Amino acid sequence: MKKLLMPLALLAAGLGVGGGAAFATSLLLGPPAPAGEAPEEAAAAAYVPGGSLLAPLVFPDGRLAGYVKVDLALEVPEDKAEFVTARLPLLMHEVNMRTFKKPLASGPDGALPDIAGFRSVVEEAATPAFGAGIVRRVAITQAVPA
Repeated sequence: MKKLLMPLALLAAGLGVGGGAAFATSLLLGPPAPAGEAPEEAAAAAYVPGGSLLAPLVFPDGRLAGYVKVDLALEVPEDKAEFVTARLPLLMHEVNMRTFKKPLASGPDGALPDIAGFRSVVEEAATPAFGAGIVRRVAITQAVPA
């Protein structure tokens, strides 16, 4: 009988001590801070399809490795979607003016495009094409060697 009561007594004592410690901690630290104003909801976003773009794949030493066809989409504020759609040719121009200078070829034969590098090129080109802060994110939806 003693062998059965001892583990039960230890279990009850552990629960009591643990519960008391939790209660004392909540009293010591106080109640949680009252919730302030809810953060403003981010403006609704729209994805504008950027179409297909043929870009050169360049090695770091400047040699041409090939070309890649990239499909992209731009996340913009919903109220700016029409503005961005109308100015997409300017974005394509800005991207073309940057891709031949940036090494985007990866892999041993240079046939693989550097997706992160291409995304950064499009983000850099979006500022002169649309203005600062218009394009929130760039989504590369497809990239295939051409």
